[in-house]
Amino acid sequence: MTDTRYIPRYYKNLEPYCEPNKVLIIYGARQVGKTTLLKHYLAECPYRYKLESGDNLLLQTTLDTADFKTIKEFTTGYELIVIDEAQRIPNIGLALKIMVDQEPNIRIIVTGSSSFELAGQIGEPLTGRKKTLTLFPLAQLEISQTKNHFELKENLEEYLIYGSYPEVIKATTTQAKRDYITEITHSYLLKDIL
Repeated sequence: MTDTRYIPRYYKNLEPYCEPNKVLIIYGARQVGKTTLLKHYLAECPYRYKLESGDNLLLQTTLDTADFKTIKEFTTGYELIVIDEAQRIPNIGLALKIMVDQEPNIRIIVTGSSSFELAGQIGEPLTGRKKTLTLFPLAQLEISQTKNHFELKENLEEYLIYGSYPEVIKATTTQAKRDYITEITHSYLLKDIL
């Protein structure tokens, strides 16, 4: 089922960024739409893929071992490996390097909310083996795909006050926008800033 309220992102087609034996890293703050972007891409993906979450303890244990045989077993039979919230996996950089080096023509996409954490883990091991994209809250160009020029101007004050996180844009009342942005601020943004 397609989300009729989904606002297509600039990077909606990840295909040009998915290269064999490279890791595509999608950085972005929490709640900017990384997981939604992945799901929309995978719905039309031409590859046999495996989608995993860095929250999965079994995945954390499997990839933290840095054991070639175990990691090869994990990737065998797939053309694309996708790991959401990769920053939660210890030694993820080394595990990704092993995948890229040991599995011919594998494509890998990882996302991470805590950019500093993920960048610190994958920078050196993936030198020459990665591409990075940064996903921000919705841009006016993206919002203009669902609203006309008049509506953009009419809502400009709200965009400036409450921002353009996808859930804020979709909220139908001012109170809902306030509540959502307050929750994000208290739960996520302060942690990311610190």
